[in-house]
Amino acid sequence: MRDHYLELLDQIVADTLKGNIRSKGQIYHTLEAKIASGTGELFERCLQTRIDEIQALLDDDDELKQAKAIRKQRALKTIQGEWERWQKQNQGNTILTNLVQALTTAPAEQRLQPLLKVFDPNQKEILTVEQLHQLQKLLEKVSHPPNDLEPSVSTALLEIARGLQQGLSSWQQIESQVVNWIYNQSQSNLGFGNGTEQQGPWSHWAKTVNSQSLQQVFMDLAQHQAITEAGIEQPVQISDWLELALVLQKLQSNLVRWFDQQPYDAKAGKRLSIATYLTFTIVWGQLSQRFQQLGQPILTEACFQMALQGLVQFAQQSYFPLYGGLFTALSGESLQTLLDYLDSPLKQTPNTGIKARILILLGYTQQALGHYDLALKFHDQALEIARIAQDLRCEVASYNHLSRTYLTQQDFSEAITCSQRALILARQSGDRLGEANALANFGYSEVLQIQAVDPLDSQRYEQVLPYLEQGLQLSEQLGDRPSQALCTNSLGIVLVIMGKYQAAIPILEQGTRIAEVIGDQWLVSLNYCYLAEAYHELENIEKAIYTGSLAMYLMFQIESSTWRQPAGLLSILYGQIGPETFQEYLNQLRKKLLMVIGVDGYEYLPKLLAEYRQSLA
Repeated sequence: MRDHYLELLDQIVADTLKGNIRSKGQIYHTLEAKIASGTGELFERCLQTRIDEIQALLDDDDELKQAKAIRKQRALKTIQGEWERWQKQNQGNTILTNLVQALTTAPAEQRLQPLLKVFDPNQKEILTVEQLHQLQKLLEKVSHPPNDLEPSVSTALLEIARGLQQGLSSWQQIESQVVNWIYNQSQSNLGFGNGTEQQGPWSHWAKTVNSQSLQQVFMDLAQHQAITEAGIEQPVQISDWLELALVLQKLQSNLVRWFDQQPYDAKAGKRLSIATYLTFTIVWGQLSQRFQQLGQPILTEACFQMALQGLVQFAQQSYFPLYGGLFTALSGESLQTLLDYLDSPLKQTPNTGIKARILILLGYTQQALGHYDLALKFHDQALEIARIAQDLRCEVASYNHLSRTYLTQQDFSEAITCSQRALILARQSGDRLGEANALANFGYSEVLQIQAVDPLDSQRYEQVLPYLEQGLQLSEQLGDRPSQALCTNSLGIVLVIMGKYQAAIPILEQGTRIAEVIGDQWLVSLNYCYLAEAYHELENIEKAIYTGSLAMYLMFQIESSTWRQPAGLLSILYGQIGPETFQEYLNQLRKKLLMVIGVDGYEYLPKLLAEYRQSLA
């Protein structure tokens, strides 16, 4: 066989020099026909032998021999290029052949599993659109008689082929329209979850595709910001599910790629990429829930796997939010709903560093909701997994989050211990981002402990303040917005506690702006809460009512139990100035409040305050 391949190479080179080979395609087809299966490595060694021999001839002093050697070298390089192309194509064909075999032999209830594996964007080799077309044709070919397949298997394979065909056709219609909707509205509001059909991507995409089933799902999301019975009215065929899965996955990957590549505002691009990951995770969770209602366990499980694949990919991105979180997800879902959908597929994830990162996000979410025991549970799990995975950045982040969560339970000793451990590990490993957060957490914890033990010890307050300032300065130097948001929040709150209200206001305002940019509604509302405290102490009633109202409503909107804290302050003001004067202030602030919480939020403020006051009766 070795001699055969050496002769083959010599023949191709000779034919090339004679001008008998006029295209690379001829060489490709020759290799395809002449190289036996399983002998590729032997052919490569023969090719390298001839390349080495020609290299030696290039140094010959005879110009004619040298010129002929150069021509042979070019011919061999062409052969090498076509061989590499053939290898790549042959490898792709092998993958497809093996996939068809797996689909053919899999039990009916597991037939989607091989396909879900090749759909996974975390795999090294992801099937291209061209390969998906090839897979469709292969499935159609093996499904038609004559074949040795059971009729039920042939039917199942044909349905998968039909689903691929439908999905590829719909994707072809929508591919050029993925981001067009952005240019039809404000850049600051992407349109997800705005409750109107006219704006946002779902309605835009619905008008782009011909598929009725896709149109229904997209319009359901446009109108209800959720998957309801209107979107999926009855059990669906595997083919329709495959069409939906293929299109949704392509939409997500293309949106993320587009946001990641925005040069005009890289930070905004990252924020929108994060929002995209979270949104599609929620959509998959809703789809899974709907299929469960329809009694389709295979599709229920498949949806959770698609959600899990997206989460794993998200956790590997450099901008995954180890500190803070983005809760204004594109679909407008509440924190609790987001948490439910993230939690379910995560249970299927092995104990890896990726899982630790996702647990951190869930823990932060639980803390914002006021579920402090659950937050501790998530962060403890994340810490344990990070240690096993030897992921120091994740370990430091877990300690930092544990510190802040312990503070909510007034366990100051544990909060200080966790922040110290985070600080030591961060400095040892060179994790400056972790160090910035640890400094802020340590200072914050110390101040709250002083307040609990000896609130009048101003000297100890002053000793701790530099830690908070260092943390903020370091986060600013690093340019990490989530860390800046946390550090400004910590410093601002501590200044309020110390009675430095005038100094606290610009810090809290800065923190509010940063938190708004990254979409962290929890920190936005918390900053407003302490701004209200500061303005109240400075006897600026109008601004106290304005910031207190925003804090109360935004906290209530994300279902956080801490909405009662600003409600308590507003209730005090309500009692001090009387109902009529309080309403006059709200009337004067109407325009400003509408800009942040809209008409629904503004009109709900009196009801929410009344609910709080009634709960005290």
